[in-house]
Amino acid sequence: MAWLRISSTAMAVLLTVQTGLLLYLYAHHNHLLPSLQKKPAQVHVLILSSWRSGSSFVGQLFSQHPDVFYLMEPAWHVWVTLSHSNAEVLHMAVRDLVRSVFLCDMNVFNAYLPWYRTLSDLFQWAVSRALCSPPACGAFRREDITSEAACKTQCAQQPFWAAAKACRSYSHVVLKEVRFFNLQVLYPLLTDPSLNLRIIHLVRDPRAVLKSREQSAKALARDNGIVLGTNGTWVEADPGLRVVQEVCRSHVRITEVALQKPPPFLQGRYRLVRFEDLVRDPLAEIQGMYDFAGLRITPQLEGWIYNITHGRGPGQLKEAFKITSRDALNVSQAWRHALPFPKIHRVQELCAGALRVLGYRPVDSEKEQKDLTLDLVLPQGRSKFSWTSFASSFAREE
Repeated sequence: MAWLRISSTAMAVLLTVQTGLLLYLYAHHNHLLPSLQKKPAQVHVLILSSWRSGSSFVGQLFSQHPDVFYLMEPAWHVWVTLSHSNAEVLHMAVRDLVRSVFLCDMNVFNAYLPWYRTLSDLFQWAVSRALCSPPACGAFRREDITSEAACKTQCAQQPFWAAAKACRSYSHVVLKEVRFFNLQVLYPLLTDPSLNLRIIHLVRDPRAVLKSREQSAKALARDNGIVLGTNGTWVEADPGLRVVQEVCRSHVRITEVALQKPPPFLQGRYRLVRFEDLVRDPLAEIQGMYDFAGLRITPQLEGWIYNITHGRGPGQLKEAFKITSRDALNVSQAWRHALPFPKIHRVQELCAGALRVLGYRPVDSEKEQKDLTLDLVLPQGRSKFSWTSFASSFAREE
């Protein structure tokens, strides 16, 4: 009997250890256990970026695709409701909302929206083609390029439950977010077996970001306060460029983890995109993003992309948050004429790490700043993450 008791105890311990090991392998190395996984029916794409980095444009590249359900910054509702908090504390609430929306569970908005609500209660709802076409609304066909103005006129009073119904009818769910400041907070989503998550990390030259932020200072005041942790005080003027500095730090943190010390479950699920590369060769970069997401470009989308990137001039101030036809390459260089050199020098000091990691060349004088023949986008920034090179470097370190 003693022998049996010892054996039973030992067996219990062994089973506990074995179960724990299996759970660990499933959570952290689930690519090794394909037989235990059932692949989700939908593909989930997170456009991870920061304010004034071209993310609304990239969002529209996905929103206008006929296979995509898209929402722009759903976590805006979290920050508006809990504006006395700070970005780090709100990370988990933002992540939980994003997960629910990826799964088409729109009940998550119960905590942030009034009891009686329509589609128009969602932040920037009308930029989503999926909310302007069946089954959410009949203003456009699913394959149409939609108009925000027409959608607002015809679809504003559609019932809120139509968002979930529409979401479930698409093969891809794409969300654009600017409220994550590190990659680790997303690990639970990347290891969640109910999600098939891919991350497009969009970055932009910090000097161009500053120029664009100055155009939109009032609109960013509440978000600035949350980033700086001012306990609900809005921050319109930021002479110390503290928000820009924090944004630069966040891009460095995310990029270094993804490209230098990536966890195994990130394999094939992270893509770094620079806005400058996108506007220089739109179709090639967009094709790369679509391939990454498992989408095909259509002739209608090709025509729309050409028109939207080859307009005249940089756009008007009132269009700062709208996607209009502009000369995208001209827009990406506008800061070189608009900002005084001392301010550029200060941004370069605060964002030196981001310039280095992301592949942007500093300028040493006003003459260099205004010399448009001097290319400030370094070629190494164009290289994408290679798991082959990572494995080789890992082997060398071992």
